[in-house]
Amino acid sequence: MKNALRAHQRGITFIGLLFNAIVFAVVGVVGAQVVPTYLEYVAVGRAAESARSGQTPAEARGLFDKAAAINDIKSISGKDIEVTKEGEKVVVAFAYQREIHLVGPAFLTLKYSGRTK
Repeated sequence: MKNALRAHQRGITFIGLLFNAIVFAVVGVVGAQVVPTYLEYVAVGRAAESARSGQTPAEARGLFDKAAAINDIKSISGKDIEVTKEGEKVVVAFAYQREIHLVGPAFLTLKYSGRTK
């Protein structure tokens, strides 16, 4: 009777629990470091949109720098953006990368780029 009950029991072993906890912890730590860089990327996109209202490249860069100061953007500045004109529209393009130190010599490199429409 005991063997029949034991065959139907399901569960996780201690080793399985430990392995899952380690995987979730690593994913959580890396995720906690990646999310702020993505939020900064969204802020850079908004700053690029606000820089579109500039009529000259210098004015667009100044508007970008003002928006970057307000949104605490540190990865890119107005001198790093590319301002062009397509017809009558001002187009602002940007590209930058962020590195996140994982462990020892291992880094996670995130490359962000965007362009206003």
